[in-house]
Amino acid sequence: MSTLATPHVDIHRGGDRMKTRISWLDSKHSFSFGEHYDPENTHHGLLLVNNEDVVLPGQGFETHPHRDMEIVTWVLGGSLVHQDSLGHSGVIYPGLAQRMSAGAGILHSEKNDSWRLSDAAAAHEDPVHFVQMWVVPDEPGLTPGYQQLEIDDELAGGGLVTVASGLPRYRDRTAIAINSSHSAFHVARMLGAEGAPQVIDLPDAPYLHVFVARGEVEMEGVGPLYGGDAVRLTRSGGQRVTAHAPAEILIWEMHARLGGQ
Repeated sequence: MSTLATPHVDIHRGGDRMKTRISWLDSKHSFSFGEHYDPENTHHGLLLVNNEDVVLPGQGFETHPHRDMEIVTWVLGGSLVHQDSLGHSGVIYPGLAQRMSAGAGILHSEKNDSWRLSDAAAAHEDPVHFVQMWVVPDEPGLTPGYQQLEIDDELAGGGLVTVASGLPRYRDRTAIAINSSHSAFHVARMLGAEGAPQVIDLPDAPYLHVFVARGEVEMEGVGPLYGGDAVRLTRSGGQRVTAHAPAEILIWEMHARLGGQ
């Protein structure tokens, strides 16, 4: 366990999240988002958005603007087509790390275009399931940018993989970079099995956000966590997370918070 002073652990159950549901979208918000506002739940560390979305085929978010935000999208199932005003166009799918730096301003769209990406009839039925996360950059007005990289092989080992980071300590083992020198995003596709549990250790950091994207895990000092559950840790870390069956967890490690250290 971390020896940092006055640790705090805040558990948020998946079923308690704010929700947006329309004909083509099922979205669950870990923090205040859009018309859903709770002044006691606006961010943790530098993380402002942790949305879990399911979008039906042929549907999605039409072209819309962003600025001054580092946006990381992590697909859990299906495929998502990204297009932006910088000319980037690509398909995001499980195991592909993707980051968009909104900077001084960018327009983009995100759609489940599976019906255009495959001739298989089954593809017409496939929703896309993803988590989109926003963290605050080091400074406003940066040049917008985009980066993606296939990391499926690295995830296959089941350990903690650093997907996106601005922290110098991860410079040599980060898949993609973000313009936030106090933040890093890690993913573990844990391969736990009956009789052969898998264990990972959380990093030590002033602020951690641990999100169970799927499956069930146990966190030291917390207990069982299920899909959609999140734990916000302050001045803590080092806890063990155990999976007895396959699970996927998303972890933000942050060494600053909104408004300062």
